Amino acid sequence: MYVAEIKKILVVVIGAFLNGIAMNFFLIPAKVYASGFTGAAQLLSSILGTFSPVHISTGILLFLLNVPVTIIAWKKIGRSFTLYSFFSVILMSFFLEVIPVHRVSHDILLNAVFGAVIAAIGVGITLKYGASTGGMDIIAMLLSRLKDKPVGTYFFILNAVIIITAGSLYGWENALYTLVALYASTRVIDAIHTRHEKLTAMIITKKSGELKEAIHSKLVRGITIIPAKGAFTNENKEMIMIVITRYELYDLENIIHKVDPSAFTNIIETSGILGAFRKD
Repeated sequence: MYVAEIKKILVVVIGAFLNGIAMNFFLIPAKVYASGFTGAAQLLSSILGTFSPVHISTGILLFLLNVPVTIIAWKKIGRSFTLYSFFSVILMSFFLEVIPVHRVSHDILLNAVFGAVIAAIGVGITLKYGASTGGMDIIAMLLSRLKDKPVGTYFFILNAVIIITAGSLYGWENALYTLVALYASTRVIDAIHTRHEKLTAMIITKKSGELKEAIHSKLVRGITIIPAKGAFTNENKEMIMIVITRYELYDLENIIHKVDPSAFTNIIETSGILGAFRKD
């Protein structure tokens, strides 16, 4: 248990550090904007520095933007996910403040691609180990619990606002390179974690009762148990079928490994659901 938690903390630290490197070495010097709350904080910092006497760094703004979202998540999602997510935000803000802004390359395309890929690796591994980088990830989790609707639209709207505002104020060339960065980061995150908001797990096990109890103690999800038989051994088993969100995959994998490491699990992408999908 403690080993898993230490591993999770280390991954969150590494993910936040990679995001700090990506921002301060590549994206910020090139005025190419990241996605989500990080990009929004970056853009707000640029606007304040350009049009007002007040300058607030990207790291501080990222922290301030995440505070209200974290408070809501604490009440609606759960303490573990929220704590790790806010811990990630604090570390990202810290690294953005302590890592000096240094231009590695004068080629804006190289900055956009390398910055996006490095940041996406940080985000992807953080998601893979059951945490998030805050901001839009938390909002996505809230929406998946409350409305059961695709969150891609909300990501698109926020990123579109960032791109249009950046293009209007600082030139459309940088806005177009921001699109390149968004595309690259999305592809890398999808490769490391998963692009689907919902997943279906089919678990073949002899310990369906224990697994059911363990899953219900951790996840608020319905379970269907289906009788199954091994074709080669003729052993009687059961198949547990459960639909989860992408943010619950890490917890489910840990539960299966702890209760029945020999269970056969098939994780498939779920494009849509008809009927009840518990959201509370």
